[in-house]
Amino acid sequence: MNAPAASILVVDDEPDLRTLYELTLLREGYRVETAASVQEAREQLKAHRFDAVITDMRLPDGFGMELLQDLRDQQRKERCVVMTAYGSAENAVEALRAGAFDYLTKPVDLKQFRSVVASAIQGTGGVPAPRAARTPGGRQSGTVDAQASSSALDRLVGESAAMRNVKQRVAKVARGMAPVLIHGESGTGKELVAQALHASSQRADGPWVAVNCGAIPENLLEAEFFGARKGSYTGASQDRDGYFQAARGGTLFLDEIGDLPLAMQSKLLRAIQERSVRALGSTQEETVDVRIVSATHRDLAADVQTGRFRQDLYYRLNVIEVVIPPLRERREDLPALCRALLARIAQESGMPVPALTEQAIQAIAAHPLTGNVRELENLLHRAVALSEGDELHVDGVAPPAGGFPAAAGSASPAPAQASDAAAFNPVAVPDTLQAEDASSPRPALGGAPGSPMPGASTPLPSDLQAWLDQQERDILVRALREAGFNRTATAARLGISLRQIRYRIARLNIAVPNDQDAHDDIG
Repeated sequence: MNAPAASILVVDDEPDLRTLYELTLLREGYRVETAASVQEAREQLKAHRFDAVITDMRLPDGFGMELLQDLRDQQRKERCVVMTAYGSAENAVEALRAGAFDYLTKPVDLKQFRSVVASAIQGTGGVPAPRAARTPGGRQSGTVDAQASSSALDRLVGESAAMRNVKQRVAKVARGMAPVLIHGESGTGKELVAQALHASSQRADGPWVAVNCGAIPENLLEAEFFGARKGSYTGASQDRDGYFQAARGGTLFLDEIGDLPLAMQSKLLRAIQERSVRALGSTQEETVDVRIVSATHRDLAADVQTGRFRQDLYYRLNVIEVVIPPLRERREDLPALCRALLARIAQESGMPVPALTEQAIQAIAAHPLTGNVRELENLLHRAVALSEGDELHVDGVAPPAGGFPAAAGSASPAPAQASDAAAFNPVAVPDTLQAEDASSPRPALGGAPGSPMPGASTPLPSDLQAWLDQQERDILVRALREAGFNRTATAARLGISLRQIRYRIARLNIAVPNDQDAHDDIG
């Protein structure tokens, strides 16, 4: 015996639209009830159970948000889709934050309407429309596999209070369609959290498309995101889909969203808002059904204040925020993280790894681990490679990047410290001293045996990349100050392009007063 079709309540005060929605859903095979006001809808909800409620935002005797609040207060299972002719970002964000499954902007595109309703029905227990997609194994596309969801959450290693909160939030927000913004420092595992969110959602069977927004050249962004038609630019020899088309029916993960240029931010906003994209070189828009999950290590709220990030896009993306704690705030997870990472290293290398001892854990805990889990993984890779015997041996705490103490046992500590500062911090070295140093003779690399190498008393950096970044940062800060923080002049002084200096300023997190970027093209 076949189970009954899914039941839907449609609430709209305009009779023509109400009839249109009803006929559309009936053709899809759903059972449909209608209401013209908040009061009628409440009576229907009191008398019947539904799989989904589709309601207009503004009704003669109230707001659709009141029905959404009723469903939440009564802990009912109906998923709510809100429609509004007042399609501002604030209304959509308010509805999603209040618990709406999704929203539609009037005039409603019927193809999009059917897609959103099908998504809302999936996983509620109701039978979907006859044309609903099914996977080859017979499981309805869009239903959540509890085992797969649990496995994805298990990859988020740690049982500290902070990590339990992250897992609970991921499991909760995965059920809806609201955009999610993941915020955390570099190396905390933002993409891993995004993958867990996708695997725990009803879109787990759909595509997962991850994009690093900071790694795409600015002139290719539009084609990469929205696709391109043959002949739309030099080298476009055939039609090509973009990330939005590739992620249709699944999740689009926008990593380092704060690195997008302002011009591209406005185009992304429209794609999210209208749920349609226009490929480069095309005159037609195509509807795309994707869930947006984004991530950043930047303070986007501060970037909004300085004009580096669009406020309307920020509100669209930051409907639900998931904050990942840095490793220093969950040190109790270190043993579990080390075991998980060592198991992965063993699997990748195909060789057994040395045993993790309490002494090794204490040595690891002594490290500042400012690079979070990524730095921990690098530390373990190095320890596995250098350890001898059956136990893991971890190096001592490395000196902080950008500054190293004088050599131990130096006969004159003060001059040694001054020498180190001059050698490792070019910003602090007077021009006259640099000139003298440049003109002084330098010993050859193949000097006499036993002759000291230049800077031999200075300890080598344990993290070369971090040390080099600090040197680059110091040089850029000095050059910017000398040019009055004018990027164009600074770029010309250093022999690099304006785009390169903007990229370096953003990557090295250099604060520029008064946001001089706007005046660079003029001055």
